[in-house]
Amino acid sequence: MHAQHTQFQPKDPAYAARVRASFARQKAMNLIGARLTVVEPGYTEIALAYRDDLTQQKGFVHGGILGMIADSACGYAAYSLMPATSSLVTVEYKINILAPAQGDLVARGQVIRPGRTLTVTRGEIYMPDGTHVASMQQTLMMLAGTPNTPA
Repeated sequence: MHAQHTQFQPKDPAYAARVRASFARQKAMNLIGARLTVVEPGYTEIALAYRDDLTQQKGFVHGGILGMIADSACGYAAYSLMPATSSLVTVEYKINILAPAQGDLVARGQVIRPGRTLTVTRGEIYMPDGTHVASMQQTLMMLAGTPNTPA
């Protein structure tokens, strides 16, 4: 279950369709089978089903995969608040892995503070049983006048 997570207002009334269209173009998310399941102003969720080919040597979902889904969840949370004429890039993030990822996952990205150029987000990854797998803090930079469309 999720509730309205933020009080933020998107600058683009068609933000959800724009976010979903951008996510659909992400070949990396397609490669690992990630699905964008929730899009709200300043908040998104990405689901990832457990697959053996996404694991490290002990059978846990690889930390790089955790970073991928948290980075995208946070990035799309930020992108949902940006003008349609912009795009963004991740400037930096830090992730703490708190428990082994041994099953299906949900990455939740939420805007902490949107800025004119830099936006700070928080990402959390959970398993269906409520196990908190990882936490991320991220900074993204808006690229004004650079739409997030294919070249």
